[in-house]
Amino acid sequence: MDDLKLNSIQQHWDHFVSSAITWAPKIITAVISAFLIYLIGSWLIRMIKRLVEKAFRKRNMEASLQLFLLNIINWGLNILLFIVVVTQLGVQTSAFVAMIGAAGLAVGLALQGSLTNFAGGILILLLKPFKIGDFISASSGVSGTVNAIDVFHTRLITPQNQLIVIPNGEISNKSITNYTQLGTRRTWFDIGVSYNADLKQAKEILLSVINSNQYALKEPAPQVVVTELGDSSINLSVRATASNENFWAMNEELIITCKMALDQAGIEIPFPQRDIHVYNK
Repeated sequence: MDDLKLNSIQQHWDHFVSSAITWAPKIITAVISAFLIYLIGSWLIRMIKRLVEKAFRKRNMEASLQLFLLNIINWGLNILLFIVVVTQLGVQTSAFVAMIGAAGLAVGLALQGSLTNFAGGILILLLKPFKIGDFISASSGVSGTVNAIDVFHTRLITPQNQLIVIPNGEISNKSITNYTQLGTRRTWFDIGVSYNADLKQAKEILLSVINSNQYALKEPAPQVVVTELGDSSINLSVRATASNENFWAMNEELIITCKMALDQAGIEIPFPQRDIHVYNK
């Protein structure tokens, strides 16, 4: 009985040894080739990342977008290299592909809002409707100077020195106003004068005030336009252009000097008024 067991063990061992001898060259070849593929693939990934990074720098792409896209490329290429290596070792990759697809679907469903913000951030960084330092106003009513543009959010600093964080999905899907991108900005405010005033004289006075302002540009030409016959006054619109950095100084100086010039000319800037009629029976 013991001899039969020993013979059976010996037969299994001999079969194992013969199978190992048969498969050893294939396994060694597969391992060596997989190792070589890994080394060559890693070198290729580093070269591709360097070339892509140089291309990003030539296009003056935002630093945050560069880092994000490089990470995406790095992960994608490493996953592809892993699949090639395990395939060379004889592992079926269909299961890996199915797992990656299922994980991607689950992440997509769980992060719908974040993915919207992510897509909006990519569009903002690629299309550049605004950049850091621009003063913008969003359709939601918030406005401020762009302090940072991340992949998911944009940060604004308001004139009151408050930080506003806006999801990029909201900005990219709605209208925004960029006040500084064109390099100049035009003031546009109304001044009311009395119905008894000489409108031509009032216009000439206001135009002379604009032309004497140190910040007002000659082109595009300044304008003073009669816009409305109001309840208490005739409204004149004062329009002048200045560079971005001088806009607020020009705007304030124009308001002050326009009032002073009208006062000196004896042209009244009337208060809102109502006529009340009292009837006695």
